[in-house]
Amino acid sequence: MENHFELAVQRSLDMMRDNIGEDLTVDDMARAAMFSKFHFTRVFQRVTGVSPGRFLSAMRLQRAKDLLLSTSMNVADISVNVGYNSVGTFSTRFTRSVGLAPTEYRRARGVSHLVHLDAEDQSSCNADGVVSGTLSMRSSAEIEVAFVGLFASRIPEGKPVRCTIMSGSGEFIIDKVPSGVWYLLCQGIPRRPGELRGIGDCLASVPFVASAGPILVHANSEAIVHVRLGPARVFDPPLLLALPDVRTTSTTTHSRLHAGLMPQAA
Repeated sequence: MENHFELAVQRSLDMMRDNIGEDLTVDDMARAAMFSKFHFTRVFQRVTGVSPGRFLSAMRLQRAKDLLLSTSMNVADISVNVGYNSVGTFSTRFTRSVGLAPTEYRRARGVSHLVHLDAEDQSSCNADGVVSGTLSMRSSAEIEVAFVGLFASRIPEGKPVRCTIMSGSGEFIIDKVPSGVWYLLCQGIPRRPGELRGIGDCLASVPFVASAGPILVHANSEAIVHVRLGPARVFDPPLLLALPDVRTTSTTTHSRLHAGLMPQAA
Protein backbone atom coordinates (compact mmCIF):
# COMPACT_ATOMS: atom_id res chain seq x y z
CA MET A 1 0.00 0.00 0.00
CA GLU A 2 2.86 2.39 0.82
CA ASN A 3 4.32 1.84 -2.65
CA HIS A 4 0.90 2.69 -4.12
CA PHE A 5 0.91 5.99 -2.22
CA GLU A 6 4.48 6.78 -3.30
CA LEU A 7 3.65 6.12 -6.94
CA ALA A 8 0.70 8.51 -6.69
CA VAL A 9 2.87 11.21 -5.08
CA GLN A 10 5.53 10.57 -7.73
CA ARG A 11 2.97 11.29 -10.46
CA SER A 12 2.03 14.57 -8.82
CA LEU A 13 5.69 15.57 -8.40
CA ASP A 14 6.40 14.82 -12.05
CA MET A 15 3.45 17.00 -13.02
CA MET A 16 4.69 19.83 -10.78
CA ARG A 17 8.18 19.60 -12.23
CA ASP A 18 6.95 19.58 -15.83
CA ASN A 19 4.62 22.55 -15.23
CA ILE A 20 6.65 24.51 -12.70
CA GLY A 21 5.80 27.86 -14.29
CA GLU A 22 2.05 27.26 -14.43
CA ASP A 23 -0.60 28.36 -11.93
CA LEU A 24 -1.05 24.94 -10.32
CA THR A 25 -3.68 24.13 -7.72
CA VAL A 26 -4.06 21.25 -5.29
CA ASP A 27 -6.88 20.00 -7.53
CA ASP A 28 -4.40 19.79 -10.43
CA MET A 29 -1.93 17.85 -8.30
CA ALA A 30 -4.64 15.50 -7.01
CA ARG A 31 -5.79 14.74 -10.56
CA ALA A 32 -2.23 13.82 -11.53
CA ALA A 33 -2.06 11.50 -8.52
CA MET A 34 -5.51 10.12 -9.40
CA PHE A 35 -6.78 10.76 -5.87
CA SER A 36 -9.48 12.98 -4.45
CA LYS A 37 -8.25 16.37 -3.28
CA PHE A 38 -8.56 15.61 0.43
CA HIS A 39 -7.17 12.09 0.23
CA PHE A 40 -4.28 13.35 -1.89
CA THR A 41 -3.35 16.05 0.63
CA ARG A 42 -3.20 13.52 3.47
CA VAL A 43 -1.19 11.02 1.42
CA PHE A 44 1.23 13.68 0.13
CA GLN A 45 1.90 14.90 3.67
CA ARG A 46 2.46 11.35 4.84
CA VAL A 47 4.99 10.58 2.10
CA THR A 48 6.93 13.86 2.01
CA GLY A 49 6.35 15.33 5.46
CA VAL A 50 5.06 18.64 4.08
CA SER A 51 1.95 19.92 2.30
CA PRO A 52 1.68 19.90 -1.53
CA GLY A 53 1.71 23.70 -1.64
CA ARG A 54 4.88 24.00 0.42
CA PHE A 55 6.63 21.34 -1.64
CA LEU A 56 5.69 23.11 -4.88
CA SER A 57 6.97 26.42 -3.50
CA ALA A 58 10.27 24.76 -2.55
CA MET A 59 10.56 23.16 -6.01
CA ARG A 60 10.05 26.55 -7.66
CA LEU A 61 12.76 28.18 -5.58
CA GLN A 62 15.11 25.26 -6.20
CA ARG A 63 14.56 25.63 -9.96
CA ALA A 64 15.27 29.35 -9.60
CA LYS A 65 18.54 28.55 -7.81
CA ASP A 66 19.56 26.24 -10.66
CA LEU A 67 18.69 28.84 -13.32
CA LEU A 68 20.61 31.57 -11.51
CA LEU A 69 23.76 29.46 -11.55
CA SER A 70 23.44 27.74 -14.92
CA THR A 71 22.03 30.48 -17.18
CA SER A 72 22.39 34.21 -17.86
CA MET A 73 18.62 34.81 -17.55
CA ASN A 74 17.74 37.95 -15.61
CA VAL A 75 15.88 37.72 -12.31
CA ALA A 76 12.58 38.94 -13.80
CA ASP A 77 12.59 36.22 -16.48
CA ILE A 78 13.52 33.56 -13.93
CA SER A 79 10.67 34.61 -11.65
CA VAL A 80 8.18 34.13 -14.51
CA ASN A 81 9.81 30.86 -15.53
CA VAL A 82 9.22 29.38 -12.06
CA GLY A 83 5.65 30.58 -11.72
CA TYR A 84 5.75 34.01 -10.05
CA ASN A 85 3.70 36.89 -11.43
CA SER A 86 5.61 39.48 -9.39
CA VAL A 87 9.39 39.73 -9.40
CA GLY A 88 9.16 41.55 -6.07
CA THR A 89 7.29 38.67 -4.44
CA PHE A 90 9.75 36.19 -5.96
CA SER A 91 12.79 38.11 -4.70
CA THR A 92 11.32 38.43 -1.20
CA ARG A 93 10.51 34.74 -0.91
CA PHE A 94 13.83 33.70 -2.44
CA THR A 95 15.79 35.88 -0.01
CA ARG A 96 13.80 34.65 3.00
CA SER A 97 14.23 30.98 2.09
CA VAL A 98 17.74 30.91 0.62
CA GLY A 99 19.37 33.53 2.84
CA LEU A 100 20.68 35.57 -0.10
CA ALA A 101 18.91 37.78 -2.65
CA PRO A 102 18.79 36.28 -6.18
CA THR A 103 21.51 38.55 -7.55
CA GLU A 104 23.70 37.94 -4.49
CA TYR A 105 23.17 34.19 -4.81
CA ARG A 106 24.36 34.32 -8.43
CA ARG A 107 27.32 36.54 -7.59
CA ALA A 108 28.35 34.24 -4.73
CA ARG A 109 27.98 31.18 -7.00
CA GLY A 110 25.47 29.63 -4.66
CA VAL A 111 27.40 29.73 -1.40
CA SER A 112 27.01 31.77 1.76
CA HIS A 113 29.54 33.25 4.13
CA LEU A 114 29.78 32.31 7.78
CA VAL A 115 29.24 34.39 10.90
CA HIS A 116 28.78 33.32 14.48
CA LEU A 117 26.56 34.78 17.18
CA ASP A 118 28.45 36.97 19.56
CA ALA A 119 28.29 36.37 23.30
CA GLU A 120 25.76 39.14 23.84
CA ASP A 121 23.29 37.66 21.37
CA GLN A 122 23.73 34.19 22.83
CA SER A 123 23.20 35.25 26.45
CA SER A 124 20.15 37.36 25.66
CA CYS A 125 18.14 34.56 24.03
CA ASN A 126 18.35 32.19 27.01
CA ALA A 127 19.44 29.39 24.68
CA ASP A 128 20.79 26.72 27.01
CA GLY A 129 19.64 23.50 25.35
CA VAL A 130 21.89 21.01 23.58
CA VAL A 131 21.23 18.69 20.65
CA SER A 132 23.87 16.01 20.18
CA GLY A 133 24.21 12.65 18.50
CA THR A 134 25.85 10.84 15.62
CA LEU A 135 25.75 11.22 11.88
CA SER A 136 26.46 8.02 9.96
CA MET A 137 26.15 6.72 6.40
CA ARG A 138 23.74 4.19 4.94
CA SER A 139 26.33 3.14 2.35
CA SER A 140 30.09 2.63 2.09
CA ALA A 141 30.57 6.15 0.68
CA GLU A 142 32.63 8.63 2.67
CA ILE A 143 31.48 12.15 3.39
CA GLU A 144 33.79 15.10 2.77
CA VAL A 145 31.70 17.61 4.65
CA ALA A 146 28.25 17.66 6.22
CA PHE A 147 25.94 20.48 7.21
CA VAL A 148 23.77 19.84 10.28
CA GLY A 149 21.17 22.46 11.18
CA LEU A 150 18.11 22.94 13.36
CA PHE A 151 15.10 24.51 11.65
CA ALA A 152 11.58 25.47 12.65
CA SER A 153 10.02 23.27 9.93
CA ARG A 154 10.73 20.18 7.85
CA ILE A 155 11.79 22.29 4.87
CA PRO A 156 15.29 23.63 5.56
CA GLU A 157 14.82 27.25 4.53
CA GLY A 158 15.96 30.52 6.00
CA LYS A 159 18.58 30.82 8.71
CA PRO A 160 18.78 27.81 11.05
CA VAL A 161 18.34 28.40 14.75
CA ARG A 162 21.72 26.71 15.24
CA CYS A 163 23.99 24.64 13.02
CA THR A 164 27.36 23.00 12.64
CA ILE A 165 29.65 21.86 9.85
CA MET A 166 31.26 18.44 10.14
CA SER A 167 34.36 17.09 8.42
CA GLY A 168 32.99 13.66 7.58
CA SER A 169 30.55 11.65 9.64
CA GLY A 170 30.69 10.99 13.38
CA GLU A 171 29.58 12.69 16.57
CA PHE A 172 28.19 16.22 16.65
CA ILE A 173 27.16 18.69 19.34
CA ILE A 174 25.01 21.77 18.79
CA ASP A 175 24.84 23.90 21.92
CA LYS A 176 23.06 27.10 22.95
CA VAL A 177 19.83 25.86 21.34
CA PRO A 178 16.70 27.85 22.29
CA SER A 179 13.84 26.01 23.94
CA GLY A 180 11.26 24.88 21.41
CA VAL A 181 10.41 22.25 18.83
CA TRP A 182 12.96 21.89 16.04
CA TYR A 183 13.74 19.71 13.03
CA LEU A 184 17.26 18.47 12.39
CA LEU A 185 18.17 18.61 8.69
CA CYS A 186 21.49 17.28 7.40
CA GLN A 187 23.17 17.35 4.01
CA GLY A 188 26.48 15.69 3.17
CA ILE A 189 28.66 15.75 0.07
CA PRO A 190 30.58 12.57 -0.85
CA ARG A 191 34.35 12.66 -0.72
CA ARG A 192 36.13 13.09 -4.06
CA PRO A 193 39.74 11.84 -4.31
CA GLY A 194 42.28 14.65 -4.38
CA GLU A 195 39.62 17.34 -4.34
CA LEU A 196 38.02 19.44 -1.61
CA ARG A 197 34.76 20.97 -2.76
CA GLY A 198 32.24 23.27 -1.18
CA ILE A 199 28.64 22.20 -0.72
CA GLY A 200 27.42 24.89 -3.08
CA ASP A 201 29.60 23.73 -5.96
CA CYS A 202 28.19 20.20 -6.08
CA LEU A 203 24.98 21.01 -7.90
CA ALA A 204 25.44 18.17 -10.37
CA SER A 205 25.94 15.47 -7.76
CA VAL A 206 23.24 13.82 -5.70
CA PRO A 207 23.58 14.97 -2.08
CA PHE A 208 23.20 12.69 0.89
CA VAL A 209 20.48 13.84 3.27
CA ALA A 210 18.98 12.91 6.63
CA SER A 211 16.40 14.39 8.97
CA ALA A 212 14.98 13.93 12.43
CA GLY A 213 12.20 15.54 14.36
CA PRO A 214 10.24 17.02 15.82
CA ILE A 215 12.86 17.43 18.56
CA LEU A 216 11.70 19.02 21.82
CA VAL A 217 14.42 21.10 23.46
CA HIS A 218 14.19 22.40 27.02
CA ALA A 219 16.51 24.82 28.79
CA ASN A 220 19.47 23.09 30.47
CA SER A 221 18.63 19.78 28.80
CA GLU A 222 20.18 17.61 26.09
CA ALA A 223 18.32 15.93 23.24
CA ILE A 224 20.16 13.02 21.62
CA VAL A 225 19.46 12.02 18.01
CA HIS A 226 21.08 9.54 15.64
CA VAL A 227 20.69 10.10 11.90
CA ARG A 228 21.92 8.21 8.85
CA LEU A 229 22.70 9.95 5.59
CA GLY A 230 21.38 8.42 2.38
CA PRO A 231 20.97 9.61 -1.24
CA ALA A 232 18.31 12.29 -1.55
CA ARG A 233 14.98 10.86 -2.72
CA VAL A 234 12.50 12.52 -5.02
CA PHE A 235 10.17 12.78 -2.00
CA ASP A 236 12.67 14.83 0.06
CA PRO A 237 11.89 18.57 0.00
CA PRO A 238 14.73 20.64 -1.54
CA LEU A 239 17.25 22.19 0.83
CA LEU A 240 16.81 25.87 -0.03
CA LEU A 241 19.34 27.49 2.28
CA ALA A 242 22.56 28.72 0.66
CA LEU A 243 25.26 26.70 2.41
CA PRO A 244 28.87 27.62 3.18
CA ASP A 245 31.85 26.81 0.96
CA VAL A 246 34.23 24.74 3.08
CA ARG A 247 37.20 25.69 0.91
CA THR A 248 37.25 29.03 2.77
CA THR A 249 36.81 27.43 6.19
CA SER A 250 40.04 27.07 8.15
CA THR A 251 40.74 24.51 10.85
CA THR A 252 40.14 27.19 13.45
CA THR A 253 36.81 28.06 11.92
CA HIS A 254 35.81 24.40 11.89
CA SER A 255 36.44 24.29 15.64
CA ARG A 256 34.24 27.32 16.13
CA LEU A 257 31.57 25.86 13.89
CA HIS A 258 31.17 22.95 16.27
CA ALA A 259 30.42 25.54 18.92
CA GLY A 260 27.65 26.97 16.79
CA LEU A 261 28.45 29.04 13.69
CA MET A 262 25.63 30.10 11.42
CA PRO A 263 25.33 30.89 7.71
CA GLN A 264 24.78 34.58 7.17
CA ALA A 265 21.35 35.62 5.97
CA ALA A 266 20.95 38.57 3.67
